Amino acid sequence: MAQVEKSNVAELNTDLSKQVAVLREDIANLTSIVAEYSKAQSAQLKSKVEEKAADLAETGASAAQAAKATAKVAYSDAEDSIRENPAAAVGIAAGLGFLVGLLTSRR
Repeated sequence: MAQVEKSNVAELNTDLSKQVAVLREDIANLTSIVAEYSKAQSAQLKSKVEEKAADLAETGASAAQAAKATAKVAYSDAEDSIRENPAAAVGIAAGLGFLVGLLTSRR
């Protein structure tokens, strides 16, 4: 009877060892799959981020060009106004200088 129990225990240990080995292999496979999936997701996200950055850079460049054009027009209009009314321009400049002086002298 003792021989039967030892045989059963030995079979159980062998079977358990095989099951543990299969579990280890499955865990290794799952780890590999998760790593591949995360690499794919990382590459996809990187691609999306680069695409969005390019779009934003293009939008920023367009906005900068529009602002530059608007500033040129405003500068040209200001030059024309100064040439048409030089006395008013000098008066406005003097008034602004006086206000800046007042604001900076008060502490």
